[in-house]
Amino acid sequence: MSDQQLSYLSYLLRLWRTTIAGEATWRASLEDPQTGERRGFASLDAMMTFLRWQIGLAPDRGGEEGEETVRSDQGGN
Repeated sequence: MSDQQLSYLSYLLRLWRTTIAGEATWRASLEDPQTGERRGFASLDAMMTFLRWQIGLAPDRGGEEGEETVRSDQGGN
């Protein structure tokens, strides 16, 4: 990521509550308004790990568990 990209990031944040096996949990998605790319997260912790990585506060990461990437032109929510 370049220094220019690190100076400003913008996402549309969506949060919703769901129940799995009788236990309520929060889900999240972040959508990049410039590219339409949307990332879904199975937990708020997974989303925060992604954001820390985006701004350089987390080590390099592979495929993050609990994360899904979708392009907005591919449909879905």
